[in-house]
Amino acid sequence: MKHKPESHQPDRPDGERPILTTRQGHPVRDNQALRSVGERGPATLENYQFIEKITHFDRERIPERVVHARGTGAHGYFEAYGKIGNEPAAKYTRARVLNETGVQTPVFVRFSTVIGGKDSPETARDPRGFAVKLKTVDGNWDLVGNNLKIFFIRDAIKFPDMIHAFKPDPVTNRQEPWRFYDFVSNSPEALHMVTWVKSPWGIPANYREMEGAGVNTYKLVNDQGVAHLVKFHWQPKQGVRNLTAAQAAEIQAHDVGHATKDLYEAIERGDYPEWEFCVQIMSDDDHPELDFDPLDDTKRWPEDRFPLLPVGRMVLNRNPDNVFAETEQSAFGTGVLVDGIDFSDDKMLQGRTLSYSDTQRYRVGPNYLQLPINAPQQAAQARTNQRDGQMAYHVDDGGANKHINYEPSSLGGLQESPPPAREYRQWVEGHVGRYQTSRTQDDYRQAGERYRTFEDWERDELVKNLGDDLRQCPEPIALRMVWHFWHCDEEYGRRVAEAAGIDLAKARALPPLPGKPAPNAEREVPTYTDGKQEAAAQEAAPVK
Repeated sequence: MKHKPESHQPDRPDGERPILTTRQGHPVRDNQALRSVGERGPATLENYQFIEKITHFDRERIPERVVHARGTGAHGYFEAYGKIGNEPAAKYTRARVLNETGVQTPVFVRFSTVIGGKDSPETARDPRGFAVKLKTVDGNWDLVGNNLKIFFIRDAIKFPDMIHAFKPDPVTNRQEPWRFYDFVSNSPEALHMVTWVKSPWGIPANYREMEGAGVNTYKLVNDQGVAHLVKFHWQPKQGVRNLTAAQAAEIQAHDVGHATKDLYEAIERGDYPEWEFCVQIMSDDDHPELDFDPLDDTKRWPEDRFPLLPVGRMVLNRNPDNVFAETEQSAFGTGVLVDGIDFSDDKMLQGRTLSYSDTQRYRVGPNYLQLPINAPQQAAQARTNQRDGQMAYHVDDGGANKHINYEPSSLGGLQESPPPAREYRQWVEGHVGRYQTSRTQDDYRQAGERYRTFEDWERDELVKNLGDDLRQCPEPIALRMVWHFWHCDEEYGRRVAEAAGIDLAKARALPPLPGKPAPNAEREVPTYTDGKQEAAAQEAAPVK
């Protein structure tokens, strides 16, 4: 018999529940947001609560990856078109990898599932990791993303909670639907991703017929120091194909590694998969005219307003010689950027930038970048003055004088690179605090739009999958999920209620979530003076 929590538990008054604390025993007053400079500003280094939480999470498993454990990889190359759409790429970025035509930049790509362990089936309903390491002449560039272009949460401080809710129950050791929907029902920003994942898009047919995306918002910077916000996308030349739950079950009955087999055999027979690399671009500002924040990775930029612009192509043409040495020891990080590509203040990106590389230092070791699969190409050989550490085998000779392993020095050794002609500098101003985005209308709107744009068979599959899940959840969680779906789209909510055996009228009668704005509340558009936002009431208010 399947375990369910006691149905009264979600309704217990807050006063009867223990207080969440840090590992030092400090009460946690806000577990929803990083400390940042204003609502849209960069995260601060003194995010101790987040750093303690995420670094502990990075170390929860050894040696298998905590997430993305089940994966496969392939070698290939990237070629830039030299243009972004119909304009020279140099208009937007000084990154040579995106400007120089006729250059084949070596790449290694690792595809993966997210939640399951190393031997879990590749038919799982799960986002797929799509991590690309480009070994450019200016050093490595890692573009670490997923297949679905968005994510469940928009603030990195929630990542350990999300993964814990989606991973097996620590008591039953099973993935329990009620745990997933308990988290989601209290996180409306996840509705958009849930609508994708529970549709056939949640089970790609294989890795070759699958989209990829950087998910986070980055910046392109040109040689004048001008920045634009950018989203990165991989569009498969093979087309996109997904599976229904029944098709996936049929495959899983005789093969738990079908996608790995498909990729390996395609490359071996010379049927090299290819993707077109595209970007979406918008100006580097707040965009108050939008109902979502461009830095919010739970949202897609509408392609009718921000079209996909071709930039280059990627071809995979060689399988690894050794799965462990290459695929399993390959290590990616969102902070691995080249000049001309920069960080935005996307709070998931800022948190991932610490977490990903910290995970690799723990999982593979402090010298993981010395491994051939991770090391930059010879043209960009690493010279760091960093020394020793576990499993060090490369000696960084420090240039002309081997005695000098520090900088600056007048006796030789390494020196700083000349700065660009025009440096990119970002104006940052605001009260340091914990902020959640005030633009939440599209938490529901984009999920509803996605439901309406699915084909009939995709909507049918989505509703069936959600109904099957919600029947296994306690009534308060199922009612709240129907309430959410109804606010996304009335037909969406009604059909899920019918499939799950839920009283729609009872669900609709629920009040909004405590502390969350009503789904259809109008957003007040901020005003601007001399390029700076007036101090918002949220900034002036006491920190929670």
